[in-house]
Amino acid sequence: MRNEGADVRRREFLQACGAVLGLAAVLPLADASTAQATTTGSGPDQLFQDGRFAAADRGYARLLEKDPGDGHAWAQRGYIALLSNRFGDTEQFLGRAIKLTPGDTVSMSRLADCYVRQDDFARAVPLLRESGDRIGATQYGAIAGTPYQISGASSTTLPFLTLDPLPSVTAAVNGTKAAFTLDTGATFTFSAALARAAGIRPVATVLVNHGSGPVPSYIGAVDSLRLGQIEVRNIPVLWDDVSFTTGPAGVIGTTIFYHFQTTMDYAGRVLSLARTTAARRAGTKTAPLWLAPDHFLFSEGSIGKAGPGPVLIDTGGVGLGVVLTKAQAGVAGVVPDYGKPELDFGVTVYPCTADVAIGAVTRRDMPGVTGPILPPAEFGFGYSGTVSHEFFKPLSVTFDFTTMTTLIRHPHP
Repeated sequence: MRNEGADVRRREFLQACGAVLGLAAVLPLADASTAQATTTGSGPDQLFQDGRFAAADRGYARLLEKDPGDGHAWAQRGYIALLSNRFGDTEQFLGRAIKLTPGDTVSMSRLADCYVRQDDFARAVPLLRESGDRIGATQYGAIAGTPYQISGASSTTLPFLTLDPLPSVTAAVNGTKAAFTLDTGATFTFSAALARAAGIRPVATVLVNHGSGPVPSYIGAVDSLRLGQIEVRNIPVLWDDVSFTTGPAGVIGTTIFYHFQTTMDYAGRVLSLARTTAARRAGTKTAPLWLAPDHFLFSEGSIGKAGPGPVLIDTGGVGLGVVLTKAQAGVAGVVPDYGKPELDFGVTVYPCTADVAIGAVTRRDMPGVTGPILPPAEFGFGYSGTVSHEFFKPLSVTFDFTTMTTLIRHPHP
């Protein structure tokens, strides 16, 4: 078993938080994916399903030249724009889709996520309410004033406290210092003990299903998050009473990372955050970066025989370089060891190894698992699998949310 006790509970909680914090953006995607299956063919829907987003966008544009009233094409163009943080296009395209199809709650949710990424909660909250996301509306409606106010140095570097089982750093919540795990598969949350110590009071209580039943969870706001020489103020947060009872006090994930150019330098054991895009260093290997609602990172890569195409980047898999569903393993040509079943992610899985590449960086025989693993959300497009912690350990990876590029390198060749 790779994840024991608190590690399993922590991962389940992070997955639950991801679903709750992005409820408007994530849950309706299942309906969109189902509807898409009935229209998929050799046209832009199939290109989108295959992760060929630029080609799909061109295809939808051609459809709209013939029929400007095609709400589905506008919605898909809006989603593709959202994946690449093209906010102006997202607002235009999804706005057209909603106007043509007033009951399109999926497009409402995605447009709300577009506003959330721009820290414009005032425009997001009404859309969340209209789309039926009571929790999201409460979460973002609880923030008074401008969220994610960033001050301090233009960049900062935080040393890793640990590399394994996962990277962690010291941060301060309302002046209270604590250890936080770094995980691109998570949002931002912490323990009830830290919430009390930092004087954070809940403004609302909601129920979150951790997989074993609903757990009361609390919505609040963090006045100050100190990350090295940078301070972030007015941050929405959700926590509960049962997570992070041992180990690090919380997790820092993609909803914090995407406010910076974020470098997780595993080889150098530091986290670097820059408020402005820095110049790329010579020898850096690049790949596209996509952000699916509301915190799921994808880049272009290959797993085994599958790809190149989208791969999910979730760095929080303890002891894992790759995670595959049974179908993904079949496409990749990965054969698991059925003689060594393990309990992971709450299900029986089987160990495997696979060659994994992101951009031009390839690592051989990455340890992984495959089995009946559910994806964290219905994204509406296929991907080759999930790339995790063990792949990145000798590397440095930068996520540039301005250019929407993944920069990955061997820092010490």
